[in-house]
Amino acid sequence: MTGKVTTHVLDLSIGKPASGVLVELWESGSDNTFDIIQISYTNEDGRLNQPLLEGSRIKTGMYEIRFHVGDYFRKRGMFLGDPSFLECVPIRFGISDPGSHYHVPLLISPGGYSTYRGS
Repeated sequence: MTGKVTTHVLDLSIGKPASGVLVELWESGSDNTFDIIQISYTNEDGRLNQPLLEGSRIKTGMYEIRFHVGDYFRKRGMFLGDPSFLECVPIRFGISDPGSHYHVPLLISPGGYSTYRGS
């Protein structure tokens, strides 16, 4: 099995996939700082057109996916306050088995979010 990291974003406020969300993948270095390694946008299905990370590029360690939800909601014409309650949602997770599939979905609304390890 080839390992990979995937995600999708669902907008609970409208009950549909969230398209056009900027998604960044960051990897932890040896000094506990994070370096950006991938930038993507969700498609019409709220998913990415390809995995954030896969194959030999996956290594054991800590990663973080940053979802820029503030921009997404503003593009939909929603007033979020100034400053907005949610701007960027970071999800930090560990990869212990580089050969496994790590699916990290995000469920969003203007006032909150939820995630879990999917399949």
